[in-house]
Amino acid sequence: MTEHYHAIVWIDHHEARIFHFDMQDFDREVVRPHDPHQHIHHKANSIGSGHAAEDQQFLHEVTLALREAGAVLITGPSSAKHELVKHIQRHDPLLAERLAGVEALDHPTDGALVNYARKFFRTADRMRSQRS
Repeated sequence: MTEHYHAIVWIDHHEARIFHFDMQDFDREVVRPHDPHQHIHHKANSIGSGHAAEDQQFLHEVTLALREAGAVLITGPSSAKHELVKHIQRHDPLLAERLAGVEALDHPTDGALVNYARKFFRTADRMRSQRS
């Protein structure tokens, strides 16, 4: 994989699409949960929320795929993006320091996602202190 400083991940409960990129090119990786079709239905008069537990193994694999990035933008349409942030904060504090933002995005194409990230980081990088 090419060495790129920036990364964006688009995540839902079925997959995570991870892109390490610069202004010219990008590398793409897809991580999928081991059981992406787990459905839980809430029944009346039953105990529990009816929600599936967070897939910690899936979140761990996504975290590993992001570990080398210098700056990370996390995106997605659902709560999975927030679950990933919590997982990173708990299990990889060094990566947590490199989180640049969390954005809601529906279902963009790969090209649209990378273009969105390039625009985001052009602005975000200008906002960072240029002093060492």
